[in-house]
Amino acid sequence: MNRREFTQRGVQAAALSLMPLNIMRQSTASNEIIGHGEFWYRVHRNWGDQDASVVPVNNCHEMVQDRSGRLFMIGDETQNNILIYDLSGRILDTWGGEYPYGHGLTLWEEGEEEFLFICDNGFDGNPQVVKTTLTGQVVMRLPHPYQLGVYEESDLYYPTETAIAPNGDIYVADGYGSQWILQFDYEGNYIRKFGGSGDEDHQFQTAHGVCVDLRNPNMPSLICTSRGHNAFKRFTLDGQYLSTIFLPGAYVCRAVIHGQMLYSGVCWSRLRYLNQTPDSGFVTILDANDRVVSNPGGTAPEYVNGELQLMLQQEKIFHHCHDVCVDQDENLYVCQWNAGQSYPIKLERV
Repeated sequence: MNRREFTQRGVQAAALSLMPLNIMRQSTASNEIIGHGEFWYRVHRNWGDQDASVVPVNNCHEMVQDRSGRLFMIGDETQNNILIYDLSGRILDTWGGEYPYGHGLTLWEEGEEEFLFICDNGFDGNPQVVKTTLTGQVVMRLPHPYQLGVYEESDLYYPTETAIAPNGDIYVADGYGSQWILQFDYEGNYIRKFGGSGDEDHQFQTAHGVCVDLRNPNMPSLICTSRGHNAFKRFTLDGQYLSTIFLPGAYVCRAVIHGQMLYSGVCWSRLRYLNQTPDSGFVTILDANDRVVSNPGGTAPEYVNGELQLMLQQEKIFHHCHDVCVDQDENLYVCQWNAGQSYPIKLERV
C-alpha cells in the first residue's frame, strides 16, 4: 500500500466513525445543466446540505481540497469555522471557533505536510492571518502591519486572502481594509507592500483575492482581484504591475488556478450592484490566454472586436458566489456569501 492509498483508507475510516454528523444524504441528480462552450455542469443544489442544528453555517466563504481528496470549507459560524466534506457531500469533521469573521482559506503543501492559511477579517478589532495544521493547530501568526510600522494607526486592516509562492513567501490581500498586498517571507518576516487604494493600473478597489499563477514557468506571477474595477490585475512576484484582465459586469472574488484554466466566483453582477435585480452571482472560467470561455449561471461570454462585453447573471441559481473549488474530475464546489445560510452547491462537469 502506498502513502496515498493509506491516506485515502484513513479518510474512509474517519468518515465511517463520524456517521452521526452525516445527517444529509448525497444530492440526487439534477436536470439543470449550465455553462457554455466546452464547460457545462449539472447542478446539485443540495450537495452540501446539513442539519443546521448540528452543523450550522452563516456565510460559506472559501473551500480547498487536500491531497487525500477532502474538502475544507471556512465560514464565519464559530460553532464550526471549518467544515470538512468528502466528495459525496458528507461531513467528516468540523473544528474552529476562534474566527468570528473567517474569510480566506489557502492550502499550502510543504514537503510531505499540508497546512492551511486562514484570514479572519477582524471586523471585531482582531484581524488574524494564521497558519494552521489540517486539524487547526496554529503554527504561525502574521503580525498586524501597524506593529511593523508599515501602516499608520488610522489605516484599516481587514485581510481577506493569502497566497503562497513556491519559495514560501506569503502574500496577504488587505481587501476590506487599505487595499495593499503585503508580502512576507517563509518565516513571517515583512518584505514589502504594493497596490493601495485608487484607480491607477497598479491600485485596487477591493483587493479581495490574491493567487500565485505558475502556468507560465518562465514568468510566475500574482493574480490580484480588484473587484470594484471588475478586474483581475497581474503582478510580478515582487509586486511590479504587469497587466489587467477586465471582466465587465463581474464583481469577481479570488482567482483559482486548476490546470490551464482560471476559475472565479462572481459575487454579483453590475445590475445587482446597482440594485436593479434581486439575485446575483455566477461562476466565470478563463483560459490560459485570459479569455472567458464559460459563465455557468451567467450570460454567455461575448467578444466584439476583441473586447469582452457585459456579463450578467442568467439562471437564478446562485446568491453571491464567493469561491470555487475544483476537484480532480473538474467538478466545481461553489461557496456563497449572504445566501440565507445556505451550504455549498456542486456543479458536476458533464
